[in-house]
Amino acid sequence: MTDVAAMRLEARQGRGQIYFRAFVGLLLRDTRVLRRQVFAISARTLINPLLFVFVFTYLFPKIGQEVAAGRGISFATVLLPGLVAVSIMFQGIATVALPLAIEFGTTREIEDRVMTPLPVSGVALAKIVFSTAQSVLAAAVVFPLVYFIPATPVHVHVSSWPLLVLVVLIGGFVSGAMGLTIGTLFKPNQIGLIFAVIVVPTTFLGCVYYPWAYLAAARWLQILVLLNPLVYMSEGLRAALTPELPHMPTGAVVGALALLTVVLTWAGIRGFLRRVLT
Repeated sequence: MTDVAAMRLEARQGRGQIYFRAFVGLLLRDTRVLRRQVFAISARTLINPLLFVFVFTYLFPKIGQEVAAGRGISFATVLLPGLVAVSIMFQGIATVALPLAIEFGTTREIEDRVMTPLPVSGVALAKIVFSTAQSVLAAAVVFPLVYFIPATPVHVHVSSWPLLVLVVLIGGFVSGAMGLTIGTLFKPNQIGLIFAVIVVPTTFLGCVYYPWAYLAAARWLQILVLLNPLVYMSEGLRAALTPELPHMPTGAVVGALALLTVVLTWAGIRGFLRRVLT
């Protein structure tokens, strides 16, 4: 019995090594493709936050139309956490959902991926992990933009580095899982609806331009937006970067993001398996 148990353990370890190498191989493959498309990816990463920062924090003050944030705080300071959050969200969805439309479409590239010596769910998880890395990069890009472009000073005080890192990482993973869910839920010819039906409403109601506490004047909306993952990313980053502004309790933010990670990962992998196996 001891010899049989040892053989089974050795077989599991060998299988685990194969899975790990295959998983890393998928990430390296996507990284190689990313290097070949560096211009397009850079444009997608930079243009959206650049426009936000330029219009709201440079152009508006220059023409005398600066948004009033109150308490002597510039709107650029209010916008920074939400802008980092929306960059994470956009990048995560675009990195997973848009390529899936091609892979499930006429090219059927997905068939090559699932031939990897890895469970199909592992292929889906690799997409989320790769998307998380790009979302973290997109978040990092925002800080130099907000430092150099605004016409009014931006006051940022990192109250908790662990919270900042945690929210960025979990937010990136949630965004990738959301992209996987959307990419498997919509047909390839309907992928354009993502931005009109999901991404745009998510952004405007994601507490990007205002703290969640300010919605108390419209209590029904304040409760409704709690279904929006972007709200928790914005509020978590607000707690970490601009603690002088009202924000949700950090425990509520981390708990909600953890729950969204489980739910969206399950939904995304389930949808991926359904699309691949059928």
